[in-house]
Amino acid sequence: MQDSWKMFNSISPTYDVTNRILSLGIDKWWRKKVASFLPKQEKITLLDVATGTGDQLLALMDRSKNITQAIGVDPAYQMLQIAEEKARRKPYRFRLEWREASASHLPFAPHSFDVATISFGIRNIPEPVLAMQEIRRVLKNQGKLLVLEFSKPTHPWLQAAHLWYLRKILPKVGGFISKNPAAYEYLNTTIEAFPSGPAFCILMKEAGFQEVSAHPLTGGIVTLYQGIK
Repeated sequence: MQDSWKMFNSISPTYDVTNRILSLGIDKWWRKKVASFLPKQEKITLLDVATGTGDQLLALMDRSKNITQAIGVDPAYQMLQIAEEKARRKPYRFRLEWREASASHLPFAPHSFDVATISFGIRNIPEPVLAMQEIRRVLKNQGKLLVLEFSKPTHPWLQAAHLWYLRKILPKVGGFISKNPAAYEYLNTTIEAFPSGPAFCILMKEAGFQEVSAHPLTGGIVTLYQGIK
C-alpha cells in the first residue's frame, strides 16, 4: 500500500490499545528487548524510523541514559501527535524530537546517528531495501540498524497456530476496536507476505549492512535483526 500512512492516521486513536490487546501485552516486552542491542557507548544519537505513536523510542529512552539525542520520524502526522503527547510526561522530553518524514526521504545529513531503529514498520514500506539504504546513509560509520518485525515461526505447529490467529482473530478484533476492519486485514496480509528470517537478512545485506544477524523472539512470532554500516 503506497499511502499506508493515511491508514495509520485513521486508526491512530485506538492504535496503542489495539496493540496491547492483540499481543496480550507482549509487544511492550519486545520493544524493551531492543534496548539490550544498543551499542555500549557513553553517548548515543538515535533515529527511530516509522516511529508511529512513539512506543519504541520511549521504551529505549526509559532504559538507556546514554541516549543524548533521539528523533522519531513518521509520515503519519496524527500518530506523531500522540507520540508528542505521551512524551510530554517524560523527564527526558527535552532530548526528543518528532518529525513528519518517510523512511525513503530522511531530512538528515550523512553520518548523523549512531543507531537507527524501526519497529513493525519496515514491512509497510513499498521498497524496503531503498529505505534501508537511506537509513544507512544517515548512520555514522560502524553505526547500527535494529529492525523489529513480525516474522513466521519455523515450528510447524506454532506456524499453523500463528497463521490461524493472523487470519481469523487479528482482523476481527482489530477491526472491532478501530472500527476499520480493512486496516487490520491489510496488516495481516503484510505480515504473511513479508520476508522474514534469512530472507530479510539478505535484504539488509543488499542495502549494504554487514554483520547481519537475526534473533527470533517468542518462538519466532517476532524477530529482531541487526546490521552494522
